[in-house]
Amino acid sequence: MIIYGRNPVWEVIRGPRAIRRVWATKNAAREPWLPQVGVDVVIATAEEVEQRCGSSEHQGMCAEVSAFRYADGADVLAAGRTLIVALDQIQDPQNLGAICRTAECAGATAVVIPERRSAEVTAAVCKASAGAVEHLPIARVRNLADFLTEAKNSGSWCYGADPHASVAHDSVDYNGSVVIVLGSEGRGLRPRVATTCDALVSIPVRGRVGSLSVSAAAAVLLYAAAARRT
Repeated sequence: MIIYGRNPVWEVIRGPRAIRRVWATKNAAREPWLPQVGVDVVIATAEEVEQRCGSSEHQGMCAEVSAFRYADGADVLAAGRTLIVALDQIQDPQNLGAICRTAECAGATAVVIPERRSAEVTAAVCKASAGAVEHLPIARVRNLADFLTEAKNSGSWCYGADPHASVAHDSVDYNGSVVIVLGSEGRGLRPRVATTCDALVSIPVRGRVGSLSVSAAAAVLLYAAAARRT
């Protein structure tokens, strides 16, 4: 996999993945941490870097790294006192990356995505997450509703985000093991996923725009949960 952007390259150095080669412009190669890569840094033009990574948002740097390794759904549940974000058919890489960045910053223990009809961890997701995916377990599961059932059986509480829910997001107890479930923008949670949740919660919207983006909703819910966990 070729990842791009200075933060993603820096975070992959600090993470578990192997890094094989780095291409950087003369300016980008001045980053003081770049010698920590431990591999040869190829000086290249901005055009050559863009050709390597396929994006103009490379910030003068890209790297060849080993494939991303997904976590196992059962393993993330077994961690104990978990705060998991489960995403129901989030197909936009920018949204997935932004949610992973917020989840890692808020102290979430994992993100769970379904195997089908969901964005995967690509270079674009790595860039949108600012490298957070290197430090956050991300599990792919065959069926999200079945995963939520397993989570409940293991003692977790599952709260799904629904703008029409009567339960306020800040009125529930986020202690213990918790799964926060978010659906795609526009369609929200699929019916079976919604009914599997213990409760559906809403975030108040007081402006003229009808709803928050899914990444903004994830930030509100994650920090509300983090503030209430003792």
